[in-house]
Amino acid sequence: MGHDTDAAMLATLLVGALRNARRAGVDLAEQARRANSVLAGRDMPVGFVTGQLVRVDLSSETATVVNAGHPLPRRVRAGRVETVGLSADPPFGTFADQAYHVQRLPLEPGDRLMFLTDGMLERNAASLDVDALLIANADLHPRDAVQAMMTCVIDAADGDLRDDATALCLDWHGGPERERTSYAGANRPVG
Repeated sequence: MGHDTDAAMLATLLVGALRNARRAGVDLAEQARRANSVLAGRDMPVGFVTGQLVRVDLSSETATVVNAGHPLPRRVRAGRVETVGLSADPPFGTFADQAYHVQRLPLEPGDRLMFLTDGMLERNAASLDVDALLIANADLHPRDAVQAMMTCVIDAADGDLRDDATALCLDWHGGPERERTSYAGANRPVG
């Protein structure tokens, strides 16, 4: 919330709390709870942070998502764009005892998920047709699709972004089970 030193401090606290929780091996709901607890318990001016935590399970081809007051992601599937119907919990830092809900998002080979901050969708970038842009750039590499999105947002805002503008693109290719080993990565059992 905001673009000053207090906002930077909130973001730093949140990222640190999430990183520590992830390294502790806890599930997404507990990661969100711990991060929220750090922000809600701080001795700083009022503020909050929106965000989404996402974990992709390679074996089940499912993403699990915690949405803390963030705009809903868009999914490109079979040539169509849809807003992914996730419910949103309050932003991090708003309520000390907030419980966060983990939601399942089944993935299909060929899915593209685009996660956008509110600065990509509101205020002086609101005239941009995000869905049409996603379709027009569906064949681009995810990195290039994000670059094209950012260029269009900056153009729509005449270079005057008044809010954060961040995008993350995830392409899911799926496919058959592969030989893959990792002692600390995506294949590591949690529990």
